[in-house]
Amino acid sequence: MTLRPLAILALLGLLPFGAALAQDSPAPPDLMSFAQGVLPVAVSTGEADLRVTPVQAIAAIDGNPVGFVMTPRFGTPADAVEITYALPAPTRFERFAVPNVLETPSPSQTFFRDIQVLGSATSAEGPFVPLASGALSTHEARGTVTELTLSAAQPDVLWVKLRLSDGVDVQVEKTFFEFSELIGNGTQQAAPLSEGFSGVWDGRGVDIELAQEGASVTGCYDGESALAGTVDGKVLRAMGENAAGIPSQFILIAAEDGGLRGLRSTNGAPFKPYDGEASDAAPVCLAPEPVLPGCGAVLHGIGFDFDSDVIRAESQPLLAALSEGLSGATGVEIIGHSSSEGAEDYNRDLSQRRAASVVAALVALGLDGAQITATGRGEDDPIASNDDEAGRSMNRRVEVRCGE
Repeated sequence: MTLRPLAILALLGLLPFGAALAQDSPAPPDLMSFAQGVLPVAVSTGEADLRVTPVQAIAAIDGNPVGFVMTPRFGTPADAVEITYALPAPTRFERFAVPNVLETPSPSQTFFRDIQVLGSATSAEGPFVPLASGALSTHEARGTVTELTLSAAQPDVLWVKLRLSDGVDVQVEKTFFEFSELIGNGTQQAAPLSEGFSGVWDGRGVDIELAQEGASVTGCYDGESALAGTVDGKVLRAMGENAAGIPSQFILIAAEDGGLRGLRSTNGAPFKPYDGEASDAAPVCLAPEPVLPGCGAVLHGIGFDFDSDVIRAESQPLLAALSEGLSGATGVEIIGHSSSEGAEDYNRDLSQRRAASVVAALVALGLDGAQITATGRGEDDPIASNDDEAGRSMNRRVEVRCGE
C-alpha cells in the first residue's frame, strides 16, 4: 500500500499519522531509530562480499528518509543483507514502513525490492518470527511511503532482523543496492537506565572520557573539551564545546561488549558514526566527580508520555538530582523545547505544559515555587537539524536558566 500527501507529511514530521491526521499533534515516535536506543548488533551478507558495515546498519535506522547505498560493493539479486538490531526494551510493533523508494538514474544501481522484518524475544540469534514483509516498487514522488504488510501475530520482541534482497530494477548482473530506512511504530516498555557511561574509550576519530552519576554524565573529548549530558533509558545525549567555541553533540549507547556506539555532530554538521572501544588508559581530562545538573543545564533525560505533559516515572531520579543542584538558586527558568513535528502553535503549547510539569515536580521536591517559572519555546530554538531523528532528539530538551 502506498501513501500519499497527508500520510507522507505525517511521516516526515509535518503531520501525525493515522487517526490523528486531523489534529496538530506530532506523529508517534519511530521506535526503529538509533536515537531511540536501537543498536545494530550483527550484519550478515552470507558468502557475498558486499562490505556492509555498522555504518550502513545505522543509516537504515537514522530517521533520515534519504536513500543511500547499502552495499558498497556490487551484488547480485540472489544476495541478501541481514541486519540484526537490539531494542532498548520489549516492543510490540503496530506498523512498519519504508519511505522514498527512489531509483538512481544508473543501470548499475537500484533500490532493494524484497524486504522482510522478523522479531525475537529470546536472543540476537533467534528464534525469529515474521513481523512484516513487502515487495517495494519505485515511488512516483519524493516523500512517498510504502506500508509493509504485518504478520497476523505481533509478539513483544527485543531483537529485530531486517532482511533485504533482490532489486526493484536490476539491469546488469553486478549491481549496487540502495535503501532508505525502516520505520517502526508501536508500543514499548520503559527501558532501564543504562549505567555503562563511565570509562575511557578510543578508536578511529574517537577520544572520549565519561563519568556517570545516575542519569547525569560529565566528561571530555578530544583530550581537552568538556561535555555534559543526561541518560534516557539506553541513550546518552551530551553536548560540549572546544577551546575555540566550536560545539559538538553526541548520541551514545553503551554496548554490552563494553564499546561505545554512537553518532557525533560538530559545528552543526550531519551526525556521523562515532564508535569507540573501551580503553585501559588513565583519564587525562576527566573531572574528578560528575557535577549535579543545575543552572545552565541542558537536559535530554526528562521523558514524557507521548503527546502529553505527564513526566515518566523513570525520570524521577534525574528530577531529584536537578532539585539538589538547584538548591538555593533564585530566578530559575525552566524552558521546554520541541522538535518540528506537529503544528508550531501546538508544539509551543505542549512545551509550555511540559515545562510547567517540571516546575511542579521540582516544587514537590522542596524548591521554592516563587523562584521558578516555566517557559515553552516549542520548535523556535533548534540546536540541531530537524531532518533526521538524531537532530530531532537533540532538539527535544529542557534547559535551566538562573538569575543573578
